[in-house]
Amino acid sequence: MKKIPGEIVIKEDFERRYRSILGEKYDEFMEHSTSFLDRSIRVNTLKIGVDGVKERLKDEWSLTQIPWCREGFWIKGKRLDIGNLSEHVLGYFYVQEAASMIPPIALDPRPGETILDLCAAPGSKTTQIAAMMENRGVLVANELSGERIKALGLNLNRSGITNVVITHSEGRQLRQIIFDRVLVDAPCSATGTVRRNLRVLQQYNYGTVKRLASIQKGLLRTAYNLLAENGVLVYSTCSMEPEEDEGVVDYLLEKEPDARLERIDLDIKRSPVIEEFDGKTYNPEVRKCLRLWPQDNNTEGFFVAKFLK
Repeated sequence: MKKIPGEIVIKEDFERRYRSILGEKYDEFMEHSTSFLDRSIRVNTLKIGVDGVKERLKDEWSLTQIPWCREGFWIKGKRLDIGNLSEHVLGYFYVQEAASMIPPIALDPRPGETILDLCAAPGSKTTQIAAMMENRGVLVANELSGERIKALGLNLNRSGITNVVITHSEGRQLRQIIFDRVLVDAPCSATGTVRRNLRVLQQYNYGTVKRLASIQKGLLRTAYNLLAENGVLVYSTCSMEPEEDEGVVDYLLEKEPDARLERIDLDIKRSPVIEEFDGKTYNPEVRKCLRLWPQDNNTEGFFVAKFLK
């Protein structure tokens, strides 16, 4: 791994917190979190096939298959600005972190269904879901931030997506429509994204974690109530905080007795979930969730849970 150069400042609260969570694995976590993240792309099958992208990039780029996503590849070449490639501008691929591809795969959207992406911007998972739907059915992409909706609209347009309706609403206030599947890629403290944003190490605030966990619980319960019987709900964060991950899942299982967790089976190295932390014991069903530390698969940190109603 190639280390990020320069002095790295780590807030004492962050180090204390993550030493308590990780124990002897803390140093390995920090080694990966302060190294460069390999770039990755996802082929947009609405516009081109995987073989077509490979053919176009073969002279200057090396593509390595991401095991859990058949359209996903780690990409290496002499240039760093893959976002400026004509293939990206044309919407033939989307620059997307490898672990970020997991929630839509867990959601398993089907053509013709009615699906909600509750926290959609900037659109990496929305575009992935639309491609899996083959532009058939209805995909509602909701976003609270007016500024982030701009990026969402641009990415949907560039990707050639025609089955998406964009809504601008506070997610917890959505009502009436019933969906076959719902994705809640929730706003979070982003402690799994240190490799892209070292400021996380300096700005960590446990008060923010508690505030976000409250929002996440509201979003998840709203999403569950918008779900059809036998519908699928996926909850994901790029946070490593137990309160934002296992704690939110535990909350929904307590409040909604009909919610059933499903195990996410992928070709991926996974870490044990956190079943007990800071005096709180979570429902043992949380063992079915997917907890990924950066050191597990050399990606960002991610957490994914899949529910069946």
